[in-house]
Amino acid sequence: MILKRLRLTLEMIKFEHSVFALPFALTGALLAFREAPFPGRLVALKLAWIVAAMVGARSAAMAFNRLVDADLDARNPRTKGRHLPTGLLSRGFAWAFVTASSAVFLFAAGALNRLCLRLAPVVLVILFGYSFTKRFTSFSHIVLGFSLGIAPAAAWIAVRGSLDPRILWLTAAVTLWTGGFDVIYACQDYEFDCAEALCSVPRALGVAAALRIARLLHALMVGCLLALVFALHLGALALAGVAAVAALLYYEHTLVKPNDLSRVDAAFFTMNGWVSVLFFVFWAADIFLHKPGA
Repeated sequence: MILKRLRLTLEMIKFEHSVFALPFALTGALLAFREAPFPGRLVALKLAWIVAAMVGARSAAMAFNRLVDADLDARNPRTKGRHLPTGLLSRGFAWAFVTASSAVFLFAAGALNRLCLRLAPVVLVILFGYSFTKRFTSFSHIVLGFSLGIAPAAAWIAVRGSLDPRILWLTAAVTLWTGGFDVIYACQDYEFDCAEALCSVPRALGVAAALRIARLLHALMVGCLLALVFALHLGALALAGVAAVAALLYYEHTLVKPNDLSRVDAAFFTMNGWVSVLFFVFWAADIFLHKPGA
C-alpha cells in the first residue's frame, strides 16, 4: 500500500522531469572541479550527494506545490484530474513525502559541506515560496526560474565550499530558460487565470505578447551562456552546445502560436528535456577535453 502511494506521488510530481535542472547542476559541479581538480573517488562522492540533494529538493518543492495548489487544480479543467483533487492521494501522505524529501535534501547538504547546510533552509524557503507567487505577482515565472537557477551555483558551492561570481551567468541562464518555458506553459491557463484573478504574464499581457516575452527570455539565456563561455575560457564544444541550445529553443517556439497551443506539451516537456541533456553533453565533453590554460 505504501509503495503504491509512493508510486502515485512520484507520478504526481513528475519525478522523471528532474532531468530539466539536474544537467545544469552537474555542469556547475564539473566546472567547479575543472577549476581545481579533485581525486576521482571524491568527485564521484560529491556528485552522488549533489544528485541526492537535487532530487530531494525538487521532490519536496513539487509535492508542496501540489498541496498548495490542490484547490485551484480542482477548479481548473486542465488539472482537475491530478492526484490530490481526485483523491488518489491523501494530503497527509503528500505532507509526509514533503517532509521526507526535505530531510533527504538537508542531509545531503550537510554531507557536502558546512556552507551548503547553512544555505539549505534558505533554498527551501525559495522553493516553497514560489508556490504562492502566482497569487500576487506576474513575476512568478522568474521566481520559478530562479528556483531552478540556483542549482548550478549550489553545485559549485558544494564542490568548492565558496561561490565564484562567474557561475552566476549559468544561474541567470537557467532562470531565464525556465521562466521562458513557464510563460509558454502558462498560456494554456489564460482563461482560468483571468477567472481566478491569478497572476501570470499571459493574463497581464495576452497570449501573443507572452510568447514574445518567452522568446526574449530565451534569447537572453543564450547570451548568458555565451558570457559564461568567455568568462571561464571554455572551448569550441561549449560554443557548439550553446548553438545546439539556441537551435532547439528556436524550434520550440515554432511549435506554439497564439491561436494554436495544441503542441505546448511537446514544446515544454520534450524540447526542454533535450535542451538540458544536450547542453550537458556538449559542456561536459568540453570540460574534460579543454583544461584551463590548455
